[in-house]
Amino acid sequence: MESRTTFVPVLSVKSGVTDVEFYRNAFGAEQLWRLNNPDGSVHVAAFSIRGAMFRMHEEGKQASSPDKAGTTTVTIALVVDDVHAVVQSAMTAGAILVSPVKDYEYGYRQGEVRDPFGHCWLIEKLLSREDLYNFVQNA
Repeated sequence: MESRTTFVPVLSVKSGVTDVEFYRNAFGAEQLWRLNNPDGSVHVAAFSIRGAMFRMHEEGKQASSPDKAGTTTVTIALVVDDVHAVVQSAMTAGAILVSPVKDYEYGYRQGEVRDPFGHCWLIEKLLSREDLYNFVQNA
């Protein structure tokens, strides 16, 4: 049986992180598994948001955390049904608003937040034909 090809983003975080509840609280992520360092901090952990998997890994030789790099090292686009609700949920959980939710002429409703670890999340939804038509008419 041939397996399906998927992308699994790996988010680098600074060493010593122990609390990863942000992803559950902000996006409803389920922690699938976690390997800790001897001090109890996260070495690597896997999460799923409604079947979309990603991992968190402490920084190393191949990848720097946003703290070490001085900027975000990745932007994750998360496609959802209710962009406003997910952006608000992320902010309530501790994210910082980077860009408020708005509709764009290229057919997406998007808002962007930065998580407590420095990664940017582009929360988005493809607009329906009706929403896009209304946007263009009111622009």
